[in-house]
Amino acid sequence: MTAVHGSLETLLDRASAGVTFDGLRIDAEDGNYVLETPADEWHGLDEAALGDTLEACEEYVTNWRYWQETVGGEGTARRAFLRWCEHAPIPDADEQTTTTDGLAVPARYDALRDGIDRQWGQLSITARFVDVDDPDGERVYDLWHVDDADSDLADLEVYDDPRDAREIATYDEDGRYRPLKTAPTLVSGWAFTGLSGAELVETVGFLYPATIANWHRELRGNLDVDHWTETAERQTGIYDVIDELPREAVDWMAEACCVDSQCLRRREWEYDEDDDVDVDGGDGPFPCREPCSLVVAAARKWAILESEEEHTYELELTTSELNQLEELIDAVAEGRTDEIREADVYDGANRYRARYLRAKRVGEDGLEATQVDE
Repeated sequence: MTAVHGSLETLLDRASAGVTFDGLRIDAEDGNYVLETPADEWHGLDEAALGDTLEACEEYVTNWRYWQETVGGEGTARRAFLRWCEHAPIPDADEQTTTTDGLAVPARYDALRDGIDRQWGQLSITARFVDVDDPDGERVYDLWHVDDADSDLADLEVYDDPRDAREIATYDEDGRYRPLKTAPTLVSGWAFTGLSGAELVETVGFLYPATIANWHRELRGNLDVDHWTETAERQTGIYDVIDELPREAVDWMAEACCVDSQCLRRREWEYDEDDDVDVDGGDGPFPCREPCSLVVAAARKWAILESEEEHTYELELTTSELNQLEELIDAVAEGRTDEIREADVYDGANRYRARYLRAKRVGEDGLEATQVDE
C-alpha cells in the first residue's frame, strides 16, 4: 500500500466536510469530489478516480498526512515551531490565514531532501526526510550548536534522548553553572540526531525553556508582557526593595543585563506601559516577556547600592592610569579578561599592568583616596 492509499480512507471520510491544507483541497461536489492543488484542478471524481488522481499529488497528500496525523496539535506552539523549522506557512489564531510567508509544498519537499537549516539562538536545527530516496512525508530533525554546524558527527558527542539536553544546558565550557539558560554561553561539541518532532520540541525546551511557547504567543499577538514596575511591585521578602530602584537605574540595568551579548532573548518589557526603557531590546528570535529571576536578584543589590549617598573623592592618577581603569572596567564587563595575553602589556587590562597599578596605588587599607566633600 502506498503512502497515498494509506491516507485515502481518512481523506475520503473528511472530504464531505472539506479538506483544505497547504494548497490541497478536496470537497464533495454533486455526489462526487473536486480535487485542487495550486497547479491543477479536477472535478466530478468518484471515489476510485479520486484515489487514482491523488497519486499525481503524492507530495500534497503525504504532507497532509504528516501534519494532520503524525504531528497533529492544530493551534499549538509545538506544531507552529515545527512548521517554522521547514519554512512552512504558519496559521494565525483563527487557523485560516498565515502569520508568515512560507514555502509551498513542492519547494519544501525539494529542500527537505537536502535538509532545511534554521537557527534558534545558538542552536542549529535541520529538518529532513527520514527516507530521502523514497520520501513518504515523515520528517526527522537534527540539532546541534551553531559552532558545530559544519563538524563531522564523529567528532561530536551524539545523543538521541531529549533529557540529555538538561546536562548540556547546565554548565558552560569552563564548567561554571549557567543560571541563565538563554545566555550566549551554551557549550558546543554535541548533537542530537533523528529526533521526532515532539522530541525536538522537548530538547529545545530543556536548552531554552519557554522560548517556543513565548515565541508562539507573540506570533499570535497574545504575548502577556509584565513591565518592570509590575514585576517590582509584586516582589516580597528580601526582593521587596527592588521597586525603590531609581528610574534611570532601570536603564543602566537593562544595558548591563538585557542585551544580545548577555541574553539571546529579545526584551519586550519596558519600565511601564507608557515609559520605554532607553536601551534597545535586542534581536533575539524569541521574546522576553518579563524581567527574569537573574535580573530581579541583581536589581536587589543595585537598589541597595543606589540608596547610598554620593561623595566626592580625590585620588592621584596619571592620565594613563585613569585610562587604564576605564580599560579594566570595560574588559571585565565584556568578559575579555581571559583573552588578554600575559605578554600584551600594552592592554590596560593586562594582568601584569593591573598588578602594577595595584602595587602603586592600592595600599594595605585599600585605594588611597580622600573624601573632599565632608
